[in-house]
Amino acid sequence: MTNSKLKNSNILFPLFMYLVLLKLLLLTPRCLSLSHAVLVPLSKNMANKKMEIFSPLEAVQICAVLEDCLDQLAILGYIMPVSYEGRTDISNVGASIFKILLFSFLFAKYSLVLMTFGHFNRIQTDDLSIIRPWIAVMFLLLVLVGRQYASDVIAETLQEMQTSGTFQSLLQAVQREEERKSNFYTTIIRLGEEEGRKEIKSLQKRLQDVKKEKDLELQNRNEMIAYLKDQLQEMKAKTDMESRYVKKDTELQVYQTQKKCSTVESDLFIETEKLRIKTDEETRVHMEIENFLRQQQMKLEEKLEYWMEKYEKDTESKQQELNTLKASKANDLAALQELAKQCRLFEQVIIEDRVEKEAARRKVEQDALELKSVKKVMAY
Repeated sequence: MTNSKLKNSNILFPLFMYLVLLKLLLLTPRCLSLSHAVLVPLSKNMANKKMEIFSPLEAVQICAVLEDCLDQLAILGYIMPVSYEGRTDISNVGASIFKILLFSFLFAKYSLVLMTFGHFNRIQTDDLSIIRPWIAVMFLLLVLVGRQYASDVIAETLQEMQTSGTFQSLLQAVQREEERKSNFYTTIIRLGEEEGRKEIKSLQKRLQDVKKEKDLELQNRNEMIAYLKDQLQEMKAKTDMESRYVKKDTELQVYQTQKKCSTVESDLFIETEKLRIKTDEETRVHMEIENFLRQQQMKLEEKLEYWMEKYEKDTESKQQELNTLKASKANDLAALQELAKQCRLFEQVIIEDRVEKEAARRKVEQDALELKSVKKVMAY
């Protein structure tokens, strides 16, 4: 079974890797060379694979692996961002994705031209601030489309493996992706060359316009610097006059404030004396009230002690009475039980005496009857 699993993995794993790389390595122009280096040898290797029909056991094992792949892809689909969850138009973004990829390829190519003129950093910063959000969105959409495509291919392969024990649909999907990749490269190169020449001319013209604008802007700035120097001299003169005025005004305000403060200070001193006298009086009253409350507390403590002693004595006397009553009750109960026992004994003696008397009476009657019978027999 181990050899069979290794054989299955050696056959199917390159196909799955090939499909995933076809979908993901075409996201940006920088991946074109990498996709050629990885996918071309892989496609040649798969082309040399001879189609064979798997045994039932191998088919079941491969189906289990494919079902597990479908489950994993379904889980990835469920954890997709909320903004794309439940959308059914993901498969219709092919045109937008192609435009973004083409624009990224052209942008990378035009960057080399911009670097030769020394304006690459400024233009790249402005353009990337606009491009990056859209590239991020398209990248996410590409991943979602790739996941859905891989899920569909694996489901079709699973169905074929369950019915016929082959994976011809998987090989056909690989062939379709190779053709699509080839057409994509051809379109990118053709459009890139045409658009590149037009864009280079446009950028050269734009560079000349920018240079003229910068020269005019530099001249305007020099004129503005001269004007601002004149304004600075005027502002210094005005500032000196204002500083002298502010100094005199501040000294006058300080004098007025000190005068007001002295008046307020005297008023506050008088108010403080009044408050001190009032505080002393309140302190005296507080001490008298505190002494009175202490005396009342002592009286209440004495009363409490008296009542506590009285409570303890009354409780002790009542407890003794209760104990006496309990002892008397126990004695009466014992005497009552003894009397009941004697009554039962007397009753038993009386019953036995009655039984004996009844037996004696019956015996006397029996003896009399026998004597009478004997007398009759003797008389006869």
